[in-house]
Amino acid sequence: MLTLDDCIALSGLTEAEIAAIAEHEHVPFSAAVELGRCLCCEARGLDAVRSMIVDDIWFARRRGDARHVRELYDTLDHFAENHRDDAPLRCDA
Repeated sequence: MLTLDDCIALSGLTEAEIAAIAEHEHVPFSAAVELGRCLCCEARGLDAVRSMIVDDIWFARRRGDARHVRELYDTLDHFAENHRDDAPLRCDA
């Protein structure tokens, strides 16, 4: 049986990146794990994740949540650093 931590590890994303997907899509964290994994397997999926994080930054800024803006910028920086080539993951499993 897979745990949530196992699923996060298999997604190719960090917990913070998945949390940003969940926030953007208004879905539970567990659904965001699955969505994140699917996006990482699509040709433009990483661009979609990046856009979600940027949107979350915009919404947090609009509501005046400076702390969350900083957290999301850290998430975006980490995402950009670890997904530079925009190559989708191998998803034949």
